[in-house]
Amino acid sequence: MSALLELLHDQPAFFTATFTVFGLLVGSFLNVVIHRLPKMMEAEWARQHAESAGEEVAPAAKYNLIVPRSACPYCGHQINALENIPVLSYIALGGKCSGCKAPISPRYPLVEALTGVLSGLIAWHFGFSGAAFAALLFTFALIALTFIDFDTFLLPDDITLPLLWGGLLFNLGGGFTDLHSAVVGAVAGYLALWSIYWLFKLATGKEGMGYGDFKLLAAIGAWFGWQLLPAVILLSSLAGSVIGIALIVVARHGRNVPIPFGPYLALGGIAALFWGPLLARFYLPGY
Repeated sequence: MSALLELLHDQPAFFTATFTVFGLLVGSFLNVVIHRLPKMMEAEWARQHAESAGEEVAPAAKYNLIVPRSACPYCGHQINALENIPVLSYIALGGKCSGCKAPISPRYPLVEALTGVLSGLIAWHFGFSGAAFAALLFTFALIALTFIDFDTFLLPDDITLPLLWGGLLFNLGGGFTDLHSAVVGAVAGYLALWSIYWLFKLATGKEGMGYGDFKLLAAIGAWFGWQLLPAVILLSSLAGSVIGIALIVVARHGRNVPIPFGPYLALGGIAALFWGPLLARFYLPGY
């Protein structure tokens, strides 16, 4: 083990390659999280509703992030190990189920490739350090939240709250920022979007975003401190505006059809991860 750690420390190219491969494998698991966690939440809500109404709840089949094994949604063919190699299996199968030849969503290899690429960039940017491993966990959480929000307009507490506490714990030792800035960042991140939410609701009678967005920005503030919040909010808003306008103009996306904000907050969080100090110096010269 010590020899491996020494090799990872002394050989940046090997460390980057290792992180990339690890990211590809985790990306495959994140696809499971993205697909199953919302379904698990819906089942739990249904169970709680039934119990509160005094209804008898029948025992449900075991369903979590591990059980049952992944299978084709069309024919039920269980995916074996050779069919579950990140990216390569999708290419080898021609993007189709080996059992019934139904198309496999290209988003599966996209999530795997995105996770692998970002993991490699983290290794290259931070080197062999605690910051690299912490950044890896932060990024995995953002990827899962991004695609869950795209699918369901949900940012699960099961991810956002551990992400927030993880940022505070990492900064106990002055990870990406000092603990004082991290705590203020968490509070300010939550209150910033909470205030916008209520101003918008009072002005229009409509809800412009969900509480999950408040918690996600609070988590980003906990990781990088209050100093990065203006940059994250600005970048997220710009990205959301540009993409929203493009969807309306190009894809005929209805103006009244909601667009999730979580993915754009995640983009801002990734920008803060890689270029935080540089971004902050635009408005905090002494940072």
